[in-house]
Amino acid sequence: MAADGQRHILAIGGIRPAGQASVPGSAMPALIAHAVGLSGRTAPRVCMLNTAMGDDPASFLRMYSLLSDIPARVSHLQLFPMPSVADPADLLLSQDVILVGGGSVANMLAVWRTHELDLTMRAAWEAGIVLAGVSAGAICWFEGGTTDSFGPALRPFTSGLGLLAGSYCPHYSFEPARRPLYQALVADETLAAGIACDDGTAAHFADDSLAEIVADRAGALGYRVRRDDRGGSEETPIQARLLHDRG
Repeated sequence: MAADGQRHILAIGGIRPAGQASVPGSAMPALIAHAVGLSGRTAPRVCMLNTAMGDDPASFLRMYSLLSDIPARVSHLQLFPMPSVADPADLLLSQDVILVGGGSVANMLAVWRTHELDLTMRAAWEAGIVLAGVSAGAICWFEGGTTDSFGPALRPFTSGLGLLAGSYCPHYSFEPARRPLYQALVADETLAAGIACDDGTAAHFADDSLAEIVADRAGALGYRVRRDDRGGSEETPIQARLLHDRG
């Protein structure tokens, strides 16, 4: 359990290239460092999953390289072509932080459900293990969101884990099709009202509620999007707390 006794989920809208988005003096993306820090542990146990990218080895190598900058005990779970450990649930439930990468949220959750990791992730959340992820790894914790899992054209995804109520849209201001589609899907109730995040921002949920939006750069925002009284949608910007002030 996180040191503060709360359940934490950090849903990251997108990670930008290293540089201003990183912790000063480190290649570690500020939003990933924040996710790890939510555990409150000096040397947290961190497990990475890249199921949404088909367990691409390069994705794991990049994450191991980035996480080498912090005092963490890092491991990973592969599910292709078979689980990399005899008991995936035991591995995940022994962690302080679980980090989930981006890719195809639809494919990822289909594989997780095959291996009953949907149940494991709920148990991890209830046990207070910090859950965090980028893009597909952010959508998965909600009821649904917008995805390119089914092809280049974005489509709704409505089979999320539902640990958090509502929907989620990553890359909100950085992929031109995301914003209008998300608003339309909320307006016609294909997706429930929810939270959208720009690249460089993340929605931090403590227990069941949005605690804050955090950002790795000035000007990045989060948004609440809901259906309005006229059958359209309403967007409300949420100011973000800047994680590292570079002056």
